[in-house]
Amino acid sequence: MNRYLWSEALNLRQSNPDNIAEVRTKQLRRHLAHAATTPYFRDLFAKREIVPERVETKDLANLPLLDREMIEAEPARFIPEPAPAIADIAMTSGTTGSPLVVPYTAGDLERLAFNEEMAFRGAGISAADRALLTITLDRCFIAGLAYYSGLIRIGAAVIRNGPGQPDRQWELIKRFRPILLVGVPSFLMVLAEKGRAMGIDPATSGVKKLVTIGEPLRRADHSLTHLGSDLKDAWGTEIFSSYGSTEMETAACECPAGTGAHIHPELLLVEIVDESGKIVPDGEPGEVVITPMGVEGLPLVRFRTGDVARLHRGRCECGWHTERLGAIEGRLAQRLKVKGTTIYPEMIFQALQEVKEVGPVYIEVGNAYDLADEITVVAGCNSPDISEKALSDLLRARLRLRPDVRIRPIKEVSAVMSADGGRKPKKFFDFRKQEI
Repeated sequence: MNRYLWSEALNLRQSNPDNIAEVRTKQLRRHLAHAATTPYFRDLFAKREIVPERVETKDLANLPLLDREMIEAEPARFIPEPAPAIADIAMTSGTTGSPLVVPYTAGDLERLAFNEEMAFRGAGISAADRALLTITLDRCFIAGLAYYSGLIRIGAAVIRNGPGQPDRQWELIKRFRPILLVGVPSFLMVLAEKGRAMGIDPATSGVKKLVTIGEPLRRADHSLTHLGSDLKDAWGTEIFSSYGSTEMETAACECPAGTGAHIHPELLLVEIVDESGKIVPDGEPGEVVITPMGVEGLPLVRFRTGDVARLHRGRCECGWHTERLGAIEGRLAQRLKVKGTTIYPEMIFQALQEVKEVGPVYIEVGNAYDLADEITVVAGCNSPDISEKALSDLLRARLRLRPDVRIRPIKEVSAVMSADGGRKPKKFFDFRKQEI
């Protein structure tokens, strides 16, 4: 198989699972051989008597899991020797900690562009299309560059406007008539509302597809969340939710079937594990563990993402036989325990999406005396018709818990969420004291 040739890659995805498994095994062996040039994996493979050329995918379960704290503690041990030429320096968003530096080689950037090319092709994008990117390409953020590069490989025309600026976004939409918007769901919803305020029906704007990033739009059963439904209705479009991270150097995106984001078999191997690190059955929730094959600058093996999701197999309605990753159901670092029940902040956010008057929401969590978490939900709302009790009652009905709910002006809540200047608004404030 030629490196990153989309026509061959398309044939692979439509072939039988045995062919996909064969290609994946070859890619994994090459990746492990390259990972063995780093001090960390060289020592690990020697200790475990791992011979990369003989490894099968099932053998990965015999290797320990890797987390970002291990990389941050000794970053030099994860860089190949001799060190490859670096073409781009990316950084994680730091949502749950300090940003992690991820070096990309020219080969990594080519690989990344191919990844997004296949994702966009799976969503039905062609060279005849125009796309408006409402996400940043600067500030060491890799996602914007990835989307841009993938669209360029296809031959589509790209309008790089970046985030925010609803008025300018509409100027560009009216002038260039893109069929695709790429952005964060909550901003695309703001953009739709802005259009309505300007007397424009977003559903008649010419936009046919939305590819979203950063916020889940589906539940575990693949149904759209309230935000997802509102977004689809407002724009009258198809919605394709995507998932990726800087460390993955890869992303997965939905196809028109909307039953999970397709994993590119020659680029990524995904495992779903329980709290003990044991692989769970398909369709069961667990932590997403990734091995991004073919990466040169920072080759990782069995990296813990901290995200909770489910893995689905079997032929998709679109005709591809690749595995699919379900919606992100939460983050382990943000897991909450209340009266014997485990919930994730995302469940609270999705419940409050039912109330259209509620805008941005964040959560504060601290320790309680009964080994449970003490939760405060701060909701942005400017309507006098919405009470704190009403929101509390809604959460009790949907999630069987009644947290302390406080309503504040939308502007005030937004200011708190963006106070640290990060790329993403902060939605979770953890004040729990760690046990000694």
